[in-house]
Amino acid sequence: MKAIVITQFGAPDVLQLKEYPTPEIKGDEVLIEVKAAGLNRSDVFQREGNYPAPPGVSAEILGLEVAGIIAKCGPDVVDFKIGDKVCALLAGGGYAEFVSVREGQCLPIPSDLSFAEAASLPETIFTVWSNVFQRVGLKSGETLLIHGGNSGIGITGIQLAHALGSRVIVTVGSDEKGQKCLELGADSYINYKTQNFETVLQEEGVDVILDMIGGDYLSKNVNILKPEGRLVHINAVSGSRVDLDIWKVMIKRLTITGSTLRSREYDFKKQLTEEVKKYVWPLIESKQFKPIIFKTFPFTEAPEAHRLLEESQHTGKIILVR
Repeated sequence: MKAIVITQFGAPDVLQLKEYPTPEIKGDEVLIEVKAAGLNRSDVFQREGNYPAPPGVSAEILGLEVAGIIAKCGPDVVDFKIGDKVCALLAGGGYAEFVSVREGQCLPIPSDLSFAEAASLPETIFTVWSNVFQRVGLKSGETLLIHGGNSGIGITGIQLAHALGSRVIVTVGSDEKGQKCLELGADSYINYKTQNFETVLQEEGVDVILDMIGGDYLSKNVNILKPEGRLVHINAVSGSRVDLDIWKVMIKRLTITGSTLRSREYDFKKQLTEEVKKYVWPLIESKQFKPIIFKTFPFTEAPEAHRLLEESQHTGKIILVR
């Protein structure tokens, strides 16, 4: 098969189209003929050599989410058959003509969605559901603050929280991005380049914060959380070494947590897949949640797609299509 391979760590041009062995499948694995693959910030980190692939996963081929058609089924597969259209959460390998994955990480493509739209769903939906709804238990009527509202994670969090009855505030880098977030269901936005979110939210407070920034955001987050508030980290692009006033955490009875998804065990991902199918797929089918695609690129233009991703000017997902 053909695949986009990391020829060495570095800038986007290290991604090149190469011949690569087609994956073999066994047990409950399926072989997916990839029609579209979603880009994620972690792809950039891995390309640069800063995000190693888990053991047993190709370190040369990026891609954590795909959509396509099942080409082969292992002998123990029970829920899918050859020809089914699916999207899937991967630990890697998505920038290729074919990828293998266990069936418990696959979902049927919702009706009326294109392969590109379906490929934009798994990584962000699984991450948001796992962290915002499972880990810190956002409830209807509570207020959620999302840092980076225009990101793939952000637009997913906005739509899910809004659809399930929560108030949503986002931080963004421009008023244009903020307006797009409002269109997706956010109740308000804060332009972090012209406003201090801590000052804006100090009086009213928030119940839950989804943070991918880290660094000096931690102390500000702690200050604006209401009593019994919850802060969940999914990245730390501004630094993982932080100062924390434990006394404030104790006084307000705060929960500070975080997680990564890629290296989690299969049983966890399978259970998460089942919850997403049960609670999120109906929202997609009823049009309460919609995929937001910023731009698509042919697989052969993966370097250009990565350059656009690194510019951080987009709202929505960037997708490679075959």
